[in-house]
Amino acid sequence: MKTHNYTINLNWTGNKGGGTKTYKDYTRDYTIQAKDKVVIQGSSDLAFLGNPELYNPEELLLASIASCHMLWYLHLCASNKIIVLEYQDQPSGKMIENKDGSGKFIEITLYPQIRLADKTMLEKAENLHKEANKFCFIANSCNFPIRHAATYQF
Repeated sequence: MKTHNYTINLNWTGNKGGGTKTYKDYTRDYTIQAKDKVVIQGSSDLAFLGNPELYNPEELLLASIASCHMLWYLHLCASNKIIVLEYQDQPSGKMIENKDGSGKFIEITLYPQIRLADKTMLEKAENLHKEANKFCFIANSCNFPIRHAATYQF
């Protein structure tokens, strides 16, 4: 078993001068940066007084799951001699918020749109989504279902 360690710098940039004196006295803006990488600007969702122009944690979770799945899927296709020419996705997630303000994701569905070079590989290509889900580090860390509804072009 190998261990991989990851670190980032998270910096809250929302202090408007008075800190968190009241719930509405600060913004939810922050930056994320890993060593020698571009800065990602984030905020909370607009529903939680965030900046709608910036990525929120829920969108970043969705992006992490979808991109991890895509990377494993492409790896498995390459290993199985399936040529993928294009891959794009518009995943969606459902999160519930409890009366006390807590919440959680209850499901995510990936909608990959994939262009294959060879139509005869469709069945094999379709089956690799389940396999990719078994390998995806992020999906394996989640406690809710991650579904797939792929479409294909040739």
